[in-house]
Amino acid sequence: MPSMSKILITDQQIRERIGTLAAEIERDYPQGSEIHLVAVLKGGFMFMADLVRAMSTGVTTDFIAVSSYGKATSSSGQVMVLKDLESSIENRDVIIVEDIVDTGLTIAHLLDLLRTRKPASLKVCALLHKPSRTRVEVPVHYLGFTIEDKFVVGYGLDWAERYRNVPFIGVVEAA
Repeated sequence: MPSMSKILITDQQIRERIGTLAAEIERDYPQGSEIHLVAVLKGGFMFMADLVRAMSTGVTTDFIAVSSYGKATSSSGQVMVLKDLESSIENRDVIIVEDIVDTGLTIAHLLDLLRTRKPASLKVCALLHKPSRTRVEVPVHYLGFTIEDKFVVGYGLDWAERYRNVPFIGVVEAA
C-alpha cells in the first residue's frame, strides 16, 4: 500500500475555500433559487456535505456513482455508471460536485449523460483539478484548488478505499 508522503492542502485551507465556493455559487443564482447538487460518489460525498453546510440558499442533493479507476492510481479512461440519480433533474439548476477533475473523461461523460435529462442549467464544481493530465477539456465553473500531477488522497479521495477519512489532502507515493 502506498504511504502518504506529505500534506498538500490542509483541512483549514479546504474549509476556507469551501466557504468561498459556496458564496460564488450563491452569487450566481437568483435569491430564492433552488440548486440541485449531485455528488459523484464516492470521493465527492465529503466535499458536498461541507459545501451544503456552507450554503444558505435552497439546496437539494442526489448522488451518482461512476468508476474509471478501480484499484489503480490512474484513470482507465473507461467510465461506468455504478449508481444513477434517484430523482429527475429536468428543468432544475444542477451542479455536479466532483472531488477531482483529472483527465476530464469522467466529467465529460457525466455532462453528456446529464444533458440528455434536460436540466435548466448544468455546471461543475470540483475540489481539485490537475490540468497537466487533461485529455478532454471540460468546464469547471467552481474550482477549489489546481494541483500538480500527484496522486492525492484524503478528504474523500482514496487509494483502493483507503485514506478517505483523512481531513486534509495528502500526496501518496508508491511503496
